[in-house]
Order: sequence, then structure tokens, then C-alpha cells
Amino acid sequence: MSHILAIDQGTTSSRAILFDSDMRVVRTAQEEFKQHFPASGWVEHDPEDIWSTTLSTAQKAADRASAAAIGITNQRETTVVWDRHSGKPIHNAIVWQDRRTAELCAQLKADGVEPVISEKTGLLLDPYFSGTKLSWLLDHVTGARQKAENGDLLFGTIDSFLIWRLTGGASHVTDATNAARTMLYNIRKGCWDEDLLRLFDIPAAMLPQVRDCADVFGQTDILGGSIPILGVAGDQQAATVGQACFKPGMMKSTYGTGCFALLNTGETPSLSNNRLLTTIAYQLGGKPVYALEGSIFIAGAVVQWLRDGLKLIHDAGETQALADKADETAEIILVPAFTGLGAPYWDSECRGAIFGITRGTGRAEMAKAALESVGFQTRDLLEAMHKDYAGTGDTVLRVDGGMTASDRTMQFLSDILGAPVDRPNVLETTALGAAWLAGMKAGVYPDQEGFAKTWSLDRQFTPAMDKQTRHAKYSRWQDAVQRTLSA
Repeated sequence: MSHILAIDQGTTSSRAILFDSDMRVVRTAQEEFKQHFPASGWVEHDPEDIWSTTLSTAQKAADRASAAAIGITNQRETTVVWDRHSGKPIHNAIVWQDRRTAELCAQLKADGVEPVISEKTGLLLDPYFSGTKLSWLLDHVTGARQKAENGDLLFGTIDSFLIWRLTGGASHVTDATNAARTMLYNIRKGCWDEDLLRLFDIPAAMLPQVRDCADVFGQTDILGGSIPILGVAGDQQAATVGQACFKPGMMKSTYGTGCFALLNTGETPSLSNNRLLTTIAYQLGGKPVYALEGSIFIAGAVVQWLRDGLKLIHDAGETQALADKADETAEIILVPAFTGLGAPYWDSECRGAIFGITRGTGRAEMAKAALESVGFQTRDLLEAMHKDYAGTGDTVLRVDGGMTASDRTMQFLSDILGAPVDRPNVLETTALGAAWLAGMKAGVYPDQEGFAKTWSLDRQFTPAMDKQTRHAKYSRWQDAVQRTLSA
């Protein structure tokens, strides 16, 4: 009973990873699922696809191993509403990338409520978060609001939905990091906020109980035997834990479908003056630790677009080799605002654009521009963090996620930041974070200090670009973004 099963339910795929007593990967299973785009700027998932791929990968990874506990990490903000009695979703899940509630957010901003929301939740008033998505579902699914008021419907982010299914409906729970992303949770008081529930007209009975990241979330017997679920954290917070960013001033950036940088700011929340988010990094023993977060909506998804949208590549792994063939004098700038821009711009109405193309622009130059867009967007976040938090001056950025396997992308990231970038030996830090939370609670893994000592470096990338070139490239990016913004 020394293994820990981590469920990593992401935006484009579900994965399960079995870790041994030394936190080494024993077995991995992964399955992609369909993305639904019913209208411009709308993104949905079928919750049954999420459940079936999660169950299938968990069964494959566990493969009759005696797991001591399960840890869950998940795509955040994605919103599901299901029937309390049948367990069936009333509609597709509305994904974090979805922008359908932009008009509602604009109206609420005009009403002057954003400062109150930011003070309570640390978030900006944006379609990204769960609150307006939930409100939309109650208003647009026939009979939903009446059922919700009658107590027949439940709301959850993906972690809550999976726990409900895994426990056969016995547990309707979430953790503090996922709750903090709903725009309904008061991160200062540590509870669902009655004023915000009234603002969005959300019945409190729909909401899950909120627990620590390492806590008892229920038991499941679906995977053979009775296994406790002891760790839960939203994917970016799980990666922060997995990177052992336990001290104020430590920073990590995860490159998955999107890119998310979190800077540990300690036990007191402080609101950003530069349109970053204040959020809960993790909560243990009833004590939240806070972070500043910058959210980029499109990172790895830009490579998917090259593959699936433009058909320029057959496999994501081709991108680096293709970019290496690009004309280095071609200054192509791709602003991947496919669903708007996140931090620090928060413009839900702007859309993507390409600048600097010529007759000589080809597949290689497009691949190079796509990879570099990730570095430019990360620089935007780091610039804002420098202004908000004095302790970031000499920050080394710890990175993880699929894109970090690209040496070219990581070298450009270091170059454009003018700062070191550390890639750990374990790139699956999101799943590792969830596994550690569960394993620590189960008594299988060490405490925070012991876990931090296990972090090890694969490679450090250091800046090789001169300051003049760095400045010129970033200035071109800033100009391109300004031309792309909607206002």
C-alpha cells in the first residue's frame, strides 16, 4: 500500500499516473477527448467524456496495484451542473477558455461591482471564472433555475464532479484552490460569499463543501478495494506544490494548453495593481498560502492550432525542428488571442493576429513565431509581477508542462526574460503535486521540508541574447499586442 494514484484531468486529455513510495512514476495512461466549439468563442466538453477517460486511464494506471490514496488535479474554472438524484449533467461543461459571458461581465463592470469582487475573491470580473458560467447555465438550460432553487442540482468544478462519480454520489466536495477560482469564494474569510451568491443569483445548496488540499474527500471502490481520496488541487496550484514553491518569492510557470505563472506571496493576500490575480496557492492545516497569478489562455494550444487548424504539422513534436529551419531575420509576431488575452490585458473581445508576414513566410517561420509567442506572453506576466512584488528581482523561474521539453522554447524564454529558467527532472509536476498531497496525508510521503529536498534540476537555461536584441524583440511584441487589443 505504498503507491499513490494521481488523476490529472486536463483540458484536452485525461491522465492517470501511478507513483511509487519514492515518488517515481511507475505507470502512466492518457486519453484525449473531443473539444466542442458550438459558437465563436464558446468551448465545451461533454462531462461523460471527461468521466469515461478519467475512469479508463485510472484503471489502466492502477492495474490492480494497491494504492494507499488518490490525488486529483484538474482543469480549473470549467463548470459542470448535474442532477443530484440521477448524477447526469444538465448540459455540456463550459470550459475555462469559454467567453460566452463576456457581455454579462461587461454589464457588471458598468454597474461598478468589479472592485467588490476583486476585494473578496482576488479575481477580476472576467468570463474565465466559474461564477458567470454557472449563472449562464441556470438561465439558459430549460428548468435549471427552478430545479436549483428546489435543491435538485449540484454545481462543481471538474474535481467535484469526478469525486461525486468516484464516490457514487457520497461526497460533494472541493478544495480551497478550486473554490478560489469560482468568483464565489471569499479567499480572506475562507467561505462561500453570501453577497456574491446574491449578485450571481446562485442557490447556496448547489455548492460543494470546501476542504484543505490534503484532506479526506471520500472513498472509492471503483478501482478495486476501498481507496481514500486524500489530495485535491487545481492544476496550476498542484504544479506549484509539485515544484516545491513553498517559500514566498518562489515562482513557477506551467506550459500546457495555456500558461500559468504563480508567485508565492505568503500567508497574507495582497491585491495586484497590474491586473494579476490574487489566489490561494495551497491550503494545509486550515491555513491558506496565497499567490499572485498570471494566466495566459493559449500556450500549447497554439501548437495544436498549427496541427489541427492550419495543418502545418502532423505532430506537435515536429514544431521545434521546423522552427530551427526558420529564417532568423524574419520577425514574425503571432499574437494567439484566439479566445481573447489573459493577464495582464484581460481583453475578452480581441482575437488573434499575425504581423510581419512576407512572401517568404512559410511553415518554419510560423512554427518559430508560435513558440516565441509563449515567451513573449510570459515576459508580460513577469513584468507585471516585478511591479507588484518586490521579491521577484532575482527570481529563478521553475518551469513544467509539455512545452518545456522543447529546448528551443525554453532557451528563447530565458533570452526574452533575461533570467534563468530551471527545468526539473520531473516534468509531470502537476500530477506529482497531487500525488504528494495525497501521499503526505496518507503518511506515505514526507512533509513539506522533506519533499522540497527531493526537487532536482534537469537543466538551467541562461540568457544568451544581448540586451539590445531582447529589447527590440519585446518592443515589437508589445506593439503587436496593442494593435490587437479591442479597445
